[in-house]
Amino acid sequence: MKQVLLITSLILGLSVQAQDTFSIIAVDPETGDIGSAGASCINLNNSNWDQWITDIIPGRGGVNSQAYVCIPNVNLENAMDRMSAGDSPQEIIDWLMLNDACGSQNFNPEYRQYGIVDFDLAGNPRSAGFTGSLTDDYKEDRQGPTYSIQGNILLDQSVIDQMEFNFNNTSGTLADRLMAALQGANFPGADSRCLSSGTSSRAAYMVVYHAEDTPGEPYLRLVVPAQSPGIEPIDLLQGLYDDFTTLGVGDAEKLNQIKLWPNPVNQRLNLELAHEVILQQVELRNILGQKQSFNQSGTIFEVAHLSPGLYLLEVYTSAGKRILRFVKS
Repeated sequence: MKQVLLITSLILGLSVQAQDTFSIIAVDPETGDIGSAGASCINLNNSNWDQWITDIIPGRGGVNSQAYVCIPNVNLENAMDRMSAGDSPQEIIDWLMLNDACGSQNFNPEYRQYGIVDFDLAGNPRSAGFTGSLTDDYKEDRQGPTYSIQGNILLDQSVIDQMEFNFNNTSGTLADRLMAALQGANFPGADSRCLSSGTSSRAAYMVVYHAEDTPGEPYLRLVVPAQSPGIEPIDLLQGLYDDFTTLGVGDAEKLNQIKLWPNPVNQRLNLELAHEVILQQVELRNILGQKQSFNQSGTIFEVAHLSPGLYLLEVYTSAGKRILRFVKS
C-alpha cells in the first residue's frame, strides 16, 4: 500500500518543553509492524509533534519518550542510537538513566518516562518501561510481551487498564489495535488537565511502520494537533483512521491473506496466496538484510541449508509487496 499521510494541522512555533500524557508503543511479531500512538492535553499545535515523542527503526524497534521532554528530545535521539547499536530495551533505559541529556530542562532522569519495544536477532519481541519518581501523578508504565503503555498526569489507573484491555482484546492489524488502545482512554479527564473541558486530551497521533518501510516514511501517520476545549482529538483521529482504511482495501486484504507455513520451519517452506493473486518474484534476506540463496518450486521453498535464525521473505505479487517473517529452526 502506498504511504498515506493525513494530517489535520495548525502549525505554530515549537514549545521548549512537552509532556505526552498517555501513549502505547508496540510490535507485531507476525508481520514485523511497529507502531506508536498517544495523546496529551498540552497545546501541541505543531503538525510534527508526534516526532518529539516517538521514533521507530522499521523492522527493529521503537521508543516513546515522554513526561518532561526537552525540545529537541535529545534523550530520544540517544535512545535510538543505542537501539541501532544493538542494545535491548532494558539496556537502553539503563543507559539513559546514567546519561540524561536534557540540559537545563530538569536535568534529572527521574523526570522522564519511557516505553521501548523491539525485536531481538531471533525475531522475538522485547519490551521495557520506566517512570521517574518526579513525573506527575497519576503515573504508571506497563508492559506486555509486545507492548509498553505509559502515562502521567492521568485521572487514575483506569486509563492504563482500559488501554491495555482494548489492545489485548482487539483483532486485526497492529494499527487497528493501537487505535483501539487510544479509544480505551477516550473519556473526560484521561489527561486530568482536560477534565474541565470534557475531553480526554487536546492532541493525538498514531504512526505505524511496515518492516520494509524507509526510516522517516511510515506507511501510516495520522496527527491531530491541539483542538479547542470540548473537541475530542481521539474522535478526530478515529475519523482519519477510518478514512485511511478505506483506501486500497481490496489489495490490502489480498496481501494480508498471504501466509507462510510451517513457521518455524526446518526444511520446506510453503507460501499460500489469496485467490487471483499472481506471484511475481520472491527474495530471501537474513535479519541483517543480506540476500540468501534458496531453491524454489512454485510456492514451495527449500530452506534446509539456512542457518537457524530469523529471515525475511520479500514477496512481490500482482496485489503488491509483502514481507513475511519466519524462523529457521
